[in-house]
Amino acid sequence: MILTTTQSIEGRQISQYLRIVSAEAILGVNLFKDFGAGFRNLVGGRSETYERELGMARETALAELYQRAEAMGADAVVGVDIDYEVLAADNGMLMVTASGTAVTLV
Repeated sequence: MILTTTQSIEGRQISQYLRIVSAEAILGVNLFKDFGAGFRNLVGGRSETYERELGMARETALAELYQRAEAMGADAVVGVDIDYEVLAADNGMLMVTASGTAVTLV
């Protein structure tokens, strides 16, 4: 299975466009992580805690995208796009969405 941000795959020909496929990962940020990030916000610098959470959410969404495309018989997903959102009234949830077009290859 190939996941790519491009609309084509060099050296391969797309034989069929199956459909749009997407996957989401939503993670909660607990009080302790939020406290650490809030402290970083005051003094400046990177929040390694949020970076790890975003990285984990991104990898989860991409893995789910892979599984969903594979389940529909796709050989690849082209035009992959990853979006990040903050959810909930207190911004305590992180959502990462990965989407693209599932295709079969020759």
